[in-house]
Amino acid sequence: MPFILRITQRYLVKDRAAFMALEAKFAAMEQARSDFVKGRRRQPCIGRQPSNTLIWESEFPTLAEAQAAIAKLGSDPAHEELFRQQDAYITDAWMEIDEVLEFGKG
Repeated sequence: MPFILRITQRYLVKDRAAFMALEAKFAAMEQARSDFVKGRRRQPCIGRQPSNTLIWESEFPTLAEAQAAIAKLGSDPAHEELFRQQDAYITDAWMEIDEVLEFGKG
């Protein structure tokens, strides 16, 4: 069964432009590098999470591959440099891995 790696980050509303400018650099890095984890970004409009939340997620065939992606994010110098800049704007962050349940497939 596949797994979804989700990283959620909150920032102050007043810092949205600076936070998103850095997030655009993360997205560009993902697209430019064939060796890098690709993800989808979302921002809540209506729901439990406030709108000053960024959600990045990616699906992996196995739990081991999701865990390897976490290790890649934490060990890549270019990613770490961008994260150091963006970290100044982050007020809360967490990471989750969900197992995708597939019923009725045989």
